[in-house]
Amino acid sequence: MSDDLTTARTDWTREEIATLFDLPFNDLLFEAQTIHRAHHPRNQVQLSTLLSIKTGGCVEDCGYCNQSVHAETGLKAEKLMDVRAVLQSAAQAKDAGSGRFCMGAAWRSPKDRDMPAIIEMVKGVRAMGLETCMTLGMLTEKQSQQLAAAGLDYYNHNIDTSPENYANVITTRTFADRLETLDNVRAAGINVCSGGIVGMGELREDRVGFLHALAMMPHPESVPINALVPVKGTVLGDMLADTPLAKIDEIEFVRTVAVARIIMPLSMVRLSAGRESMSEACQALCFMAGANSIFTGDRLLTTANAGDDKDAALFAKLGVEPMQASTNAHLEAAE
Repeated sequence: MSDDLTTARTDWTREEIATLFDLPFNDLLFEAQTIHRAHHPRNQVQLSTLLSIKTGGCVEDCGYCNQSVHAETGLKAEKLMDVRAVLQSAAQAKDAGSGRFCMGAAWRSPKDRDMPAIIEMVKGVRAMGLETCMTLGMLTEKQSQQLAAAGLDYYNHNIDTSPENYANVITTRTFADRLETLDNVRAAGINVCSGGIVGMGELREDRVGFLHALAMMPHPESVPINALVPVKGTVLGDMLADTPLAKIDEIEFVRTVAVARIIMPLSMVRLSAGRESMSEACQALCFMAGANSIFTGDRLLTTANAGDDKDAALFAKLGVEPMQASTNAHLEAAE
């Protein structure tokens, strides 16, 4: 297996991926852990911090998002944060052990007038020795090139779900729009962070289709797997909050992580949103299944997260250590 993500296998069929989902659970985890150990440091998990640098007021109608203007959650829209405040938060994240600092803005796409401040944030965070990641919505070729010139390491743009299920979640942009931004980011030489959300009422075949879509493209260097956090006032929050579908079965969630690790063996697989409601056993199984990155801290954009103290206690129980940024071969290769 090549250590170049661009040459990793991209010819997976949906039938093959469905077969992996159907494996006996222990066999699936054994295969996932074997592949993980062949390509990644064992018992190490990358700590990342996510900061909302511009909250609320997004014109998109993503059914899961409380930052959409279509949601009625009482969330107040805010302007883009001051560069100095962002850098202060990044310094605090580094002191807490994070190796990557991710910045998210609730936009359909950034305006040209926003780019100078965004670029200063990237340069400032990178100067601290942290990996940089941003999620700003859709990007043009020019904006992607500007971020690359500033030294942005990763750009996050999730595909969210399967192509077939996409219109059930979002109607204000298409699945193809998502792919266009990913193409622009790759062409600019920025590492791609792209994953999605499970537990939105989708079927397993949608989880198969979601992972298939990721595996058929040049594999993202980072693949976040989120469990839906139902927020009252959002379309999906209101639809699923009082139903058994509101929380995906933990074994099924672990299966999703394991299959992602197997079919994208060189990617960082991040255990993302929804972790605050997962049991320690579920998180431990996710690490066994090949997850090797988490968001730490008390907040994920606008929703709760597990918190530094709980993460440190869990790592101590499991004998897991925070991964140092310098061990990330993908970043070193990019530089």
